[in-house]
Amino acid sequence: MLKVSVVSPEATLYEGDATSVVAPAFDGEVGILPSHAPMITVLGQGTLRVNGETLARFTVSGGFVQVVDDVVRVVTEQATPA
Repeated sequence: MLKVSVVSPEATLYEGDATSVVAPAFDGEVGILPSHAPMITVLGQGTLRVNGETLARFTVSGGFVQVVDDVVRVVTEQATPA
């Protein structure tokens, strides 16, 4: 299980558990599952999908994604629920 937080300058949009995350990196989509290797990547523009108890979707633009020890932090410059 992943611990996920999605934060924009205006608010924390999501905080909770998830089984997977698909993020729009600057060079294409990146999928994140439990036990993913540590990484940090720049976000591009597109749809962020967080598969928890329900599927949460956000349109994001800019920022970064960090993955460390099954903790996924998405810090974005702009995000709206999709």
